[in-house]
Amino acid sequence: MHSIKAFIITILSITIISCGNSTSPKSSLSITTDAKNNVATLGETVTLSIKNPEQVEISEISYTLNGEPVEASFKLDDELLGVQTISAYFKIGDASEAISSKITILNNQSPKVYSYKIINEYPHDITSYTQGLEFHNGELYESTGQYGESKLRKVDYKTGEVLQNKAIGDQYFGEGLTIMNGNIYQLTWQENIGFVYDVNTFEKKSSFAYGISKEGWGVCNDGTNIYKSDGTEQIWLLNPETLVEDSKIQVYTHKGKIIGMNELEYVNGKIYANRYQKNGVAIINPKNGAIEGVIDFSPLHNLVKQHPGLDVLNGIAYNPETKTLFITGKRWDKLFEVEVFEK
Repeated sequence: MHSIKAFIITILSITIISCGNSTSPKSSLSITTDAKNNVATLGETVTLSIKNPEQVEISEISYTLNGEPVEASFKLDDELLGVQTISAYFKIGDASEAISSKITILNNQSPKVYSYKIINEYPHDITSYTQGLEFHNGELYESTGQYGESKLRKVDYKTGEVLQNKAIGDQYFGEGLTIMNGNIYQLTWQENIGFVYDVNTFEKKSSFAYGISKEGWGVCNDGTNIYKSDGTEQIWLLNPETLVEDSKIQVYTHKGKIIGMNELEYVNGKIYANRYQKNGVAIINPKNGAIEGVIDFSPLHNLVKQHPGLDVLNGIAYNPETKTLFITGKRWDKLFEVEVFEK
């Protein structure tokens, strides 16, 4: 009896092992590129091939980049920057197969360097841990952070007078805000939730959960799309109706990715992004994620009241009426109106 039982166990073991070791003919295949370390730059031509060490017979080969058909040799023109997916489709006998690989695409130009001129200085609430800043109909809207202190407010930027104020709840750490279609969209940091308010009454209308992105940092809009940063190199495009993360861009230069994209502002076709802890702003192409310019605002930190709670630059708003930028920081007592120009 025992020997039969042992025999059955042995047979089962052999069956399981052989199942575990079974490999498909495509398992030895991989996509190769002529780009060094699979890193290429806009403007370059990339040539693809399939590494086939076991000489598997394959036919009808085609390629895609992020789902769009490409030739085996193709030029990188206006592709998205960052880590992208190359796929190969082919047949082994009558079976259709697919394999994928990653390629990193860099920008082909270094960022331009911009400087600024201070036009005006206005008062700013020194207790406000500024996270989001945006103009709407000539008035300034602000979102602030810290647990127990987070709020949404409307202020007269010239006097600093608070026109409307709403605490968002002690359990939330407020982050960026943007205004579109009569709504204020406000993020929270690690609570995985954003809020939608009526722009006039500040009444909360709804909320939305984040998708793949784990945190909320900055947010802006171009009148159609909502852009959301999460502290990484990724900026997500939210569906304006459902607020679902439909797609993303990755923020890259000619050298590599840039992380820490924080408060966002959409200005004349570009995204201006505070880089957290850097006291500077990146000017980003929203079509492909390229950093096209940088502005060093670090001298402003020395022009505000120095106190124990003083923190980094954060808060950038474009006033379409004056065509100027307004810059402040976390617990800064000043709001600076500046003009930006290429050095």
